[in-house]
Order: sequence, then C-alpha cells, then structure tokens
Amino acid sequence: MLCHNYYQRPGGEDQVFRDEGWLLQSHGHEVMRYTRHNDDIHKMDSLDISRRTIWNHQTYTHLRELIRRRRPAVMHCTNTFPLISPAAYYAARAEGVVIVQTLQNYRLLCAGGYLHRAGQICEDCIGKAVPWPAVAHGCYRDSRPASSVVATMLTLHRALKTWSKVVDLYVVATEFARRKFVQAGFSRKRIVVKPNFVHPSPEPGSGRGKYAVFVGRLSPEKGIDTLVAAWQTLKGELPLKILGEGPLDEKIRAFAGSDPRIEWLGLCPASEVQKVIGEAAFLVCPSLWYEGLPKTVVEAYSRGTPVLASNIGAMREVVDHCRTGLHFKAGNADDLVKKARRLIASPEKLCKMRTAAYRKFQQRYAAEPNYEKLMEIYHRALRRHKNMHKEATS
Repeated sequence: MLCHNYYQRPGGEDQVFRDEGWLLQSHGHEVMRYTRHNDDIHKMDSLDISRRTIWNHQTYTHLRELIRRRRPAVMHCTNTFPLISPAAYYAARAEGVVIVQTLQNYRLLCAGGYLHRAGQICEDCIGKAVPWPAVAHGCYRDSRPASSVVATMLTLHRALKTWSKVVDLYVVATEFARRKFVQAGFSRKRIVVKPNFVHPSPEPGSGRGKYAVFVGRLSPEKGIDTLVAAWQTLKGELPLKILGEGPLDEKIRAFAGSDPRIEWLGLCPASEVQKVIGEAAFLVCPSLWYEGLPKTVVEAYSRGTPVLASNIGAMREVVDHCRTGLHFKAGNADDLVKKARRLIASPEKLCKMRTAAYRKFQQRYAAEPNYEKLMEIYHRALRRHKNMHKEATS
C-alpha cells in the first residue's frame, strides 16, 4: 500500500510517489494507493483542518477497512501531511501492517519543513520537545495560528512516541539527511538511505544548447535571488532558461523581460523539461536550504548534464565537485558567477563532467538499482516488525 498526500502545487514528492508505484508494479507487485489532495482544504474551515492535521479519524477508519479487505504486507508513506495525518500509522499498526515512511523534507524536525527561515538556515527547533520557536516566528505559511497547529501535531506525536515506536523504518535520500535526523534524536538503525530515481530513463543529451538552466519552484529558499543577481552580472555571457512557477513569478517575469537572453518557460511537461535539461551546458541549483534530493539534479544526471550547486546540505554529497559539476558558496552571487565562467571557459572539462554525471545516474539513480534497494528496505522492515512482535509476546 502506497500512501500519499498530494500538494496543491505539483512537486518532487508527488513524482516520487508515482515513480515508486510504477516501479513496484513493473516488477509484478500488487500495489494499492491511498491518497488525499490538499485541494480539499478549500472545502474545510480552519478548525476542521487543524483537527485533521493532528489526527484524522476518517483516515484511521478508511485505512483500517481498506487494509482488512486487501491485506497489504507493507504500507509505504511518501507524505501524510496534513490531511492524512499520523493516524495512518496507527491504522496500519492496529492491523499488523509494516510501516515505512519516506522523509523527503524535514517536517518532523521543523514546522516549515525546510530548516530555513528569513533567508538563513535555522535549526532552532531541533532537540526541543515543544517546537515553540516555530510558533513565535510563524514558520509554517508565515502564520502563527497555522504554525501552532503543526507544532501541536509534532509535540503530541513525540509524546506518544509515534515517530520512535510506531513507524518501523524511515527512508531518506541522502546521508546528510540521515545525519540531521539522527542529530534530532532518531535512531540511526531505523533510517535507510535510498535516493530518488528517474522514470522513464532518457538517453544522454547533447549539451550543445550553450545555455544554463534552472528548474524548480520559484521561491526564496530555492535561491532565486542569488540566481537573478548572478545573471545580472553575466548578462550576455550565457543565456539562461528558467522552468517552474511559484511565489516569485512576478520577479522572474520582470527579470526575463529585462534581458532577451533570459527565457522563462513556466511549468512544462516532463518530456519538455528533460529535453531542455539535456541540451543545457549545465543546470544551476542555487538552493539556500539543505534540500532532500532535488529531482532536477537526478534528471540532469540522467541526461548527462553537469550541475552547478550551492555547497550546502545534501548538495555537497550529491554533486561531486570537479567531477559531476561544481560547488559555489550558498547565497553568494559573485561565486556563482565565478564558477559559471569557469565552466563556460572549459568545454573539454564540461564534456568529461557529462560522462561522469551520466555514469553516476546509471550506478545510483536508475530504476533497477532503486528497485533492489527498495526491496531491501521492505524486507528489513518486515524482519524488524516480526522481531518486535516476538519480543512483545514472549
């Protein structure tokens, strides 16, 4: 059983949910899906949303009925926030089903989900039983009332030991993310690293487009201001294509309108995104937050496209400096310009990076090695669940 709460704006987690469902079915597994969509929030009042975020009784009832009918071996959750809620874990546990939870962001440590606030990395809530700084700063949706609801959910389920006792295994995309959750008190033994993958696997691109590309949500934590400042300096040296939408749409519209070499393509079909990435000289990932594992980086590698990334969090691990791309100082537009010029001036080095990037994709981010790792995770969770049951009944 795959369990997922869709976001109002389509994102990487939604794609991971779809990809893993395809992966399992393509190997002959019977897959059922339990989903909710955040569009439903528009039909609810604030009190109803608050209750469901903390504990959705409807989820608990529906999931128990579904599990009794279908008897899945494993329930794998990609995202339960906010409408599915942690009630999903208790429904599965009541029916003896193994629970695996993927952690694509830092929601269990941070109400905002990013460990990022006011343009800076923020770890104020790590290690606190009650994440009161999140309420004080309005970290979720810039709202103290909304942040209070998320903080209540986190506090209650820490007290109930939902995160430490009910979920069998967690999946993170990088070693960096595992270290961060361990720092917050999660057991290292119960966190497994499995990266995301790309489906379908495209052929390497040519990289002959002679432009850079940014793909992602147009929001502050993605480093959009750094990107804009850097290309205002580069200007005619290198065209830039921007794919995506978000809160900073107007800023990007004005930016693109001021320079004919800047092209904003908005949201595009997946096939178009892959084509644009494959023809790019390199992908720019200027994030200011730690990131999980940006799907765009994996897509770039699948097309053999090097990545110019900020040297923060997971990006230090995912991008091999001078091999599959380059790092620059996070938030430093001047260093981004310097490293971009370095890539532009070294076509032979870029060619070698393309080969290394595609090789890394084949070894780590392709579907088949991902399936093998997913099966290892499920079997490990099943063994752990069985052993815990033996200990409880002995």
